[in-house]
Amino acid sequence: MTTIDNGVNVQALLDAREVLKGAPEAAKFTWRASSKWQNGVHSTTSIQNFFGLGQEQSHKSETVFTADHPEVFAAEDNGITPIEYLLVGLASCLTAGVASVAQNRGIQLRSVESTVEGNHDIRGILGADSDVRNGFNDIKVTFTIDADASKEDIEALVAQSQKRSAVFDALTNPTNVTVDVA
Repeated sequence: MTTIDNGVNVQALLDAREVLKGAPEAAKFTWRASSKWQNGVHSTTSIQNFFGLGQEQSHKSETVFTADHPEVFAAEDNGITPIEYLLVGLASCLTAGVASVAQNRGIQLRSVESTVEGNHDIRGILGADSDVRNGFNDIKVTFTIDADASKEDIEALVAQSQKRSAVFDALTNPTNVTVDVA
């Protein structure tokens, strides 16, 4: 019998699922990010604290993300564009899902790589054409997975990851967003 180890504690996830079935209020999380303008279109965003399991929580350390626009937009290019962070989130979420589902299904992964491409017509954000949307027109994710599994089993891993991905859901279903000024 071969032991499968993709580095995911599936038992903890399954235990949490069972506990939270009976405690739906504890399953309500609030994720937070705090952004500060630096100069031009450059900003930094920090993430450390969040609410979940009925109380305030904290990551082990604060993470700071830098966003800017590239030089071709007459900016300083101090970081990736904000819309590229959506691609980072989608790739990371789907990849975590593949690892988790593989562990749960007893599939040993050797490597998982993805390419995420978002097609974006920037005439919308520039106000050059009011018929062009501001966001991505479409996004394509392509996985290359080496695992002890058939092609069909690998496709099923990706499909289940997509089904349970919070980021995929947020990008493909309407999400209420409220913007206020304090």
